[in-house]
Amino acid sequence: MKNTRFFADYGMIMVLLLLCIFFSIVTHGEQSPTGEAAARQVLASISGQGGASPRVLIAASDQPGDAEFASTLERTLTGAGARVVATVRGGPRDAREALVKASAGGEPLDAIACTQAAGAWLVFADLGRDFPTLGHPPVITPRSYRWPNFLKSENLLNIANQIAVIAIVAIGMTMVIISGGIDLSVGSLLALSAVLAARFIRDFAGGAEAGVLGLVVSCVAAILVCGVVGAFSGFMVTQFFIPPFIVTLAMMLVGSGLAYILAEGQSIYQIPDSFVWLGRGSDFMGLPNAVVLMIVLYVLAHVLMSRMKLGRYLYAVGGNGEAARLSGVPVKRVLMFAYVASALLAGLGGVVMASQLKSGSATYGNMYELYVIAAVVVGGASLSGGEGRMLGTLTGAFTIAVIQNGMNLTNVESYTQKVVLGLVILGAVMLDKIRHAR
Repeated sequence: MKNTRFFADYGMIMVLLLLCIFFSIVTHGEQSPTGEAAARQVLASISGQGGASPRVLIAASDQPGDAEFASTLERTLTGAGARVVATVRGGPRDAREALVKASAGGEPLDAIACTQAAGAWLVFADLGRDFPTLGHPPVITPRSYRWPNFLKSENLLNIANQIAVIAIVAIGMTMVIISGGIDLSVGSLLALSAVLAARFIRDFAGGAEAGVLGLVVSCVAAILVCGVVGAFSGFMVTQFFIPPFIVTLAMMLVGSGLAYILAEGQSIYQIPDSFVWLGRGSDFMGLPNAVVLMIVLYVLAHVLMSRMKLGRYLYAVGGNGEAARLSGVPVKRVLMFAYVASALLAGLGGVVMASQLKSGSATYGNMYELYVIAAVVVGGASLSGGEGRMLGTLTGAFTIAVIQNGMNLTNVESYTQKVVLGLVILGAVMLDKIRHAR
């Protein structure tokens, strides 16, 4: 019994760790440092070339990491007294033009500093023959090392940032499923919220010139509209006893239709650059703001479900609604809270997605209700109600994200990814049934 309980509580965490280990092994390969780290390595190698004031040509592509390498190296070398003949940010043709100009000066080069990719350009293959006046300068590149692509910091942050929206919406879905219901409308409400927020900003807050107050008010209004839709779903479930599946299926179609009507079949992009702060910014310890928001919401949701009376009521209603009613639990109000919370969090997810993509479109959130339900189920919540944990949902969301990311890194085609994800969901439900039968 102790082993069964331990596996129920922490089994998915162990599965997630095993997946991370597996994808770390299969994506292990040779890496080349970029940015400031690469610049520091090259700088240490240049220090012994050409005396106190070496003549150096810097070459890199125009990609963000390589551009940072070039600017850092140029700034540091100039400050140390070196002479930077030219800084190439582009391709082999740009490098050849820089070499021709440097050769016309008649002075030799002491070193060519470049990234790993630029060092392989054929223009640097035979400098002594093509540009004899430059001498035979060494081509200095950062040293490569072996490390899993999966464990690269930018990839891990990308996983967290991509799953943030699904994980946020999954908080509300967890409450609904624990209470014994289901909410199929979250994907459509996500799209509706994104469209409403973008349209409010465009039509009422000043569009591309909107200020912070206008952005906040527009986003809050969009989230509240979604809350009203959730309240309607809860009302139909609690007052007319219509099955949640039917009610939320209807509201899924209504929400999607409204999103297309309000967007007029197009994307709304008249949004200021400052709007992307929530979806793309990273102001806290290098973590994306969307990930920080997700973590804060999960902490609050965990406290609600494990330390507050309302959380115990949700479990009681999902476990046995009639017994909960006879025990004095306000069943209808508890269910109403679950559906409103789910809709509000779907609205918040829509705002985050609109911020990430800097636009609002009715196509956002397509199939998200299935991914959200999958995260909750994989995380250990029972579709029968009365069982589930917020930590499990977060683990389930990251499990799905890790599987998709790992398959992308190993070049698994998208159709196969859907098959794998479907089997994962089926396996999670089957394990839940086996556990209950035992």
